[in-house]
Amino acid sequence: MPPTLPPLPTTVVGSLPQPDWLIDRDRLGHQFPPRVRAAELWRIPADHLLEAQDDATLVTIRAQEAAGLDVIGDGEIRRESYSNHFATALAGLDLDHPGTVRNRSGLDVHVPRVTGELRRPSPVQVEDVRFLREHTDRAVKITVPGPFTMAQQAQDDFYGDDRLLALAYADVVREEIADLFAAGADIVQLDEPWLQARPEVAKRYGVEVLDRALAGAAGTTHVHLCFGYAAMVAERPEGYSFLPELADVPADAISLETAQSHLDPATLAPLRGKGIALGVLDLSTPEVETPEVIADRVRRALDHVDVDKLLLSSDCGLKYLPRAAAAGKMRALAQAAAVLRTEL
Repeated sequence: MPPTLPPLPTTVVGSLPQPDWLIDRDRLGHQFPPRVRAAELWRIPADHLLEAQDDATLVTIRAQEAAGLDVIGDGEIRRESYSNHFATALAGLDLDHPGTVRNRSGLDVHVPRVTGELRRPSPVQVEDVRFLREHTDRAVKITVPGPFTMAQQAQDDFYGDDRLLALAYADVVREEIADLFAAGADIVQLDEPWLQARPEVAKRYGVEVLDRALAGAAGTTHVHLCFGYAAMVAERPEGYSFLPELADVPADAISLETAQSHLDPATLAPLRGKGIALGVLDLSTPEVETPEVIADRVRRALDHVDVDKLLLSSDCGLKYLPRAAAAGKMRALAQAAAVLRTEL
């Protein structure tokens, strides 16, 4: 049985700061997140890297527990970016001769080049879930790059149709979700920032792709949308360009950014009846908000969401923050939730 969660359970979106002894954080912070492999970023030799990543993940688990979070993730410590770890583990790709796409900042970046039928030779993140499950007694969440986003971050030299490419990614993601729940995940989250970045494409088949990926999921699922890492994308629009469309997607909760973007909480009204993971940590600054500031961000939204289905989270991943700042923000989030629970 999954652990019983309190009202307003707390979590973070996914990534947390990786130790500088593990990965070159300076280089990581001065380039856009890699879409192909970037082994040169790791400071540990390949034959010791897995052990080092396990050690760093354990530190990250303990940091979340110490902060008081209710749902624990692996911090994506083993990944160079949120998407490339999974996306480059598939068959049907030529990674030695990558393609290019224009990213959401308008720059051409190297991406996986699809040259054959996409397949998943073996589960990608099952061992990550097992490690989490072994080292915490709290609810555990694992994140997977969403199929729409992976399709937008690939060069298609095989399918000849962007919708068919996205549906192929949905099939491998659906298989992975099944294995992750079987391994002990309480929540599986699909990260889909490109639904916001490419709304004109998303409105053609984004819901269809998510429906296919989430079909038959055996546990709680979330879909995360954001406006990009604060360290990489400073400008925030006033609202989401693809949001009401998610009302009928078979995910239990939609994870959204509201702190840095100052999102009007009335925007959430079309998602009534669905869970919301409310992003209330501003990641554009290392300054740690007070619990009262965070609580006020939550209070603004309470009239527009189903409170019994509300989770409290970060806007996006905390990967690019200093470790002390990330720890402080997580602690303040847990303290804000404690205050708010007395008001329910």
